[in-house]
Amino acid sequence: MTNDEALALFRRTGALLDGHFILRSGLHSRQFFQCAQALQDMPVVELFGAALAAKARQLPVAPCTVIAPAMGGLVIGQEVARQLRLRFIFAEKEEGRLVLRRGFKIAPGEPVLVVEDVVTKGGRVLETLEIVRQNGGSPLAVAVMVDRSEGDLNLGVPLISLIRLHVETFAPDRLPPDLAASPAIKPGSK
Repeated sequence: MTNDEALALFRRTGALLDGHFILRSGLHSRQFFQCAQALQDMPVVELFGAALAAKARQLPVAPCTVIAPAMGGLVIGQEVARQLRLRFIFAEKEEGRLVLRRGFKIAPGEPVLVVEDVVTKGGRVLETLEIVRQNGGSPLAVAVMVDRSEGDLNLGVPLISLIRLHVETFAPDRLPPDLAASPAIKPGSK
């Protein structure tokens, strides 16, 4: 799946929104990827999952496990794991930070692929990578549907993406006039 094909699929499913948005990072943007809109249809999930799995198969070491941060990475993470025929686990919030719960374990040296829906500043991905390391695992790469990082993100492992898109982001105190004049929404899970 090419960047343009993936972007067209996002547009077709209504998952690429235009307006004034506050991102999880606290930055403001004119565009927002509401991946849940694309991932509510299983045939679309299969397409995105197959495309990310194909890219993950190119890694020099094959993963044994896929881990995703909840909530955004759950659906696509599980599908990538299914496509690769791997175990799937997830990290979830507890007292404001991501942790492994539900009896999930990572074996020492276990090769792990992190899967997330969208990355901008990489906060949740970095937390997930740290969880893998703290549990003795070996993070191989991060696979995302959308990379909004502008190439500035250093995760310490390769970043695999279906879409790399330049989407302007602005600090709350440096909004351009058009955004400052319109109310901001924080779509997230709404």
